[in-house]
Amino acid sequence: MKKTFKEALVKRLFIAVFILTCMVPVLEAQQATRARLTVLNIDSQNMNMTPEQMGNLVRIEIDKLDTFEVTDRYDVRFLLDKHNLDISNCYGKICLVEYGRVIGSDLMLGGSVERFGEVIVLTLRLIDVKKEAVIQTSIREYQNLPLELQTMVRVSIREMFGLHNDPDLVVKLTNPFGYESMITNPDVSSVNLAGPRMGWVFYTGENARIFRRPKDQGGYDIYPSMFQIGWQFEKQYLNAGSYQALVEFIPMISGLDQSLLIPSVTLLNGLRNNRIGIELAVGPTINFVRVAKGYFDSENQWQLENSWDSSMGSIPYSITERLDSRGPISLRSGFVLAAGWTYKSGRLNIPINAFFIPSKTGARFGISIGYNERKK
Repeated sequence: MKKTFKEALVKRLFIAVFILTCMVPVLEAQQATRARLTVLNIDSQNMNMTPEQMGNLVRIEIDKLDTFEVTDRYDVRFLLDKHNLDISNCYGKICLVEYGRVIGSDLMLGGSVERFGEVIVLTLRLIDVKKEAVIQTSIREYQNLPLELQTMVRVSIREMFGLHNDPDLVVKLTNPFGYESMITNPDVSSVNLAGPRMGWVFYTGENARIFRRPKDQGGYDIYPSMFQIGWQFEKQYLNAGSYQALVEFIPMISGLDQSLLIPSVTLLNGLRNNRIGIELAVGPTINFVRVAKGYFDSENQWQLENSWDSSMGSIPYSITERLDSRGPISLRSGFVLAAGWTYKSGRLNIPINAFFIPSKTGARFGISIGYNERKK
């Protein structure tokens, strides 16, 4: 005969209560075997936190390990008041052992955090009250990153108890020459080279010959090199390890030195090494230039399409397009290969970049320089 739903439910509840009843003594036994650990004040020198605040911070991070029976901050205050103990200068082993006996703690954790110039030294010592001995120690030098103090405490505590720390995180916090990151350089102070750009571009091949030709032949009657000026806008979208990935948008104007106005826009995807300042980038560029349709006659001379006498029939030559000062303004695209290096002088950044734009009608290459101030 099948059991009713009510009978099955009662049986399941009975089993659940039985399991919980069996687990309670086990959990109590596990809790009883935990050593009682107490954190008083942590000495704080040249920091923006008081010794009491540092003690609370260390206490929180140890409690997260779920390994010890950590004395609650309010219980610590109660026990200190009960035994009339002054902990304002209790940082050494002798004092911590004595106070640990009075309040009945198995372990005491003390230490200090102090800033020396651009370095923060964090020291932690775990003391066995019964043995009157320091059984674990952690001494670490960190970069001067006050906003990451809790992370530093977490790293030191895990190191002291033999727990794994993210190596990448440790390097970011400890190595001043390792690399910049979202930790060492928050968004407000990350490396950003946005600012003015100026330099020279040089033309080669057929395009260079067109620039040299007289204007009545479709040329520009200028040297195939010209001054450029513009502005670089950039947005960082990745900052990991020693590298920074970013998108750059660069509007430029060329030819002002030779009475020309040739606008262009370039979009680059780049990778920058923050430590040594080297950068590589690639992307498309668009130029606004004059282009005309025409053909090369029997003497290999360039002629405009509209110069052909229609009475002679159709043009027997291939029609093509090329750079010509007599043609309408048109858009011409290209692909940029760029490399650069940033010279740093204090807060001043001076990026120096070289670029190359290949083309079957003549490659372009050039160099540009800029500057900006790194703001914090």
